[in-house]
Amino acid sequence: MNSAVSLSDVTAGYEGNPVFTRLSLEIPFGQFAGIVGPTGCGKTTLLKTILGMQSVFSGNVLLDGHPAGVARRSIVGYVPQLGSIDWTFPVTVEEVIMMGLYTSKRIWPWSSKEERERVHDLAHRLGIYECLHHHIVNTSGGQRQRAFLARALINNPKLLVLDEPTSGVDIKTQHEVLHLLGDINSEGVTILLTTHDLNAVASHLPWVICFNNGIVAQGRPRDIFTNEILTRTYGGDIVIVRHEGYFLIANSTPLHAMVNQP
Repeated sequence: MNSAVSLSDVTAGYEGNPVFTRLSLEIPFGQFAGIVGPTGCGKTTLLKTILGMQSVFSGNVLLDGHPAGVARRSIVGYVPQLGSIDWTFPVTVEEVIMMGLYTSKRIWPWSSKEERERVHDLAHRLGIYECLHHHIVNTSGGQRQRAFLARALINNPKLLVLDEPTSGVDIKTQHEVLHLLGDINSEGVTILLTTHDLNAVASHLPWVICFNNGIVAQGRPRDIFTNEILTRTYGGDIVIVRHEGYFLIANSTPLHAMVNQP
């Protein structure tokens, strides 16, 4: 059986400069995994490589056994970093979701009755039905994130890829989004996301990939969130304190996170 994502000896980067070299990674169908690492370590480049949006110098990238560039639209839903979105573009929440239906064989934004019903069903489920006709700029950070999540889910993908889905939202919204992703994963959708929030990762995700221009380690948070692995990942002095089912992740000065192990 094919993996959802398979990278074999992949070297990728920009203008001849590799960000990572000879990287191999397998994400099985049904996995809910998070990629963590410092800013500029190549997390977004890795996602773009998986999606077929990034040049590959060597190696193979397969999605469900097919080359990434060929398979991407048919099996993958993608949620980009919200910071990369032009919020001045005159579009409603409903129209944002509808964009997920676009293919080269049809003209957007015209849609069928069945497609509009699908949009409304998703909006109900994700808690944004009441703001469907609001301009996207007039919504909260959590509502925007849910709108782009709905756009990614509109075609019933097998694989959902999200770049920093909890960035720029409050702690309550972070946990709501991750709980929602957990529910989606329980329905059989494979999920791969990047994040800087070790607290949220340890609380919600069953599998973590520590990344810094390559894979440092991967496994369950309780197994790989160690002083040695996180120090290698982040390049600083990381302290791990465990007590009665909880652990504390901190650097040498400020408190970073206190989380319940999954």
